[in-house]
Amino acid sequence: MTSSSGAPVPSGPESAVKGTPDVIVYTDPRSPAAEAYRTLRTNVRALIRPAGGAPLRQILMTSAGADEGKSEAIACLGIAFAQAGMRVVIVDADLRRPAQHLRFNLPNSDGLSNLFGGATPRTPTLQPTAVPNLHVLTSGTEPESPADILASSDLDRIMDHAGRDADLVLIDCPPICAVADASVLSTRVDGVIVVVGAGVVKRDLARHARAQLDAVRANVIGLVVTNAPYNERTFASYYEESPGRSAS
Repeated sequence: MTSSSGAPVPSGPESAVKGTPDVIVYTDPRSPAAEAYRTLRTNVRALIRPAGGAPLRQILMTSAGADEGKSEAIACLGIAFAQAGMRVVIVDADLRRPAQHLRFNLPNSDGLSNLFGGATPRTPTLQPTAVPNLHVLTSGTEPESPADILASSDLDRIMDHAGRDADLVLIDCPPICAVADASVLSTRVDGVIVVVGAGVVKRDLARHARAQLDAVRANVIGLVVTNAPYNERTFASYYEESPGRSAS
């Protein structure tokens, strides 16, 4: 099987190769969705590198509710930034329903949750992926009280160490309206991006999510809409009529 660019798309046993992403930016880089994430990369880059201001390095991505495409969006955006030459670390801080180890086909027996407590601080294990410049800190084993350990003073040390050699750290966390984790984390990062699933989340819930972030004075820098319709005819016509291609 090949992508629209002619590159092989991992499938079957190949898709289980350790560190190989199973998201559309990697498997079908010339698809409309992949193009949309590259556009998103451009927009986010302007936000995290403000003119005359300090760069934002730790960006939390959350959603109002479940099934809005948050974890997929983080994986795709991380890949897009890494493909542009930035050193990126994705941290899976969704300790209740982790997904990044599945997106990147990585083991999850040792990760973020396993770094808290203990007499001797442990160094985060950043797992390399098949995408150059991109590493992942998976969630680790499920703790008894995720919100409590994420509120621990250990978190700042862990995050600083995880992002020590990175240009950008993207943090996946649970939906803000579901549990307290996102509210806790949003005050410990440089900026927050809210993912909203078109046709998935109700408007009142989205407003409630923003109100919760405002209540803790989180620095909300943007909103990403997933599952939005696109003009397939316009996209197809562009590629069909590009130089060197014949229209069909």
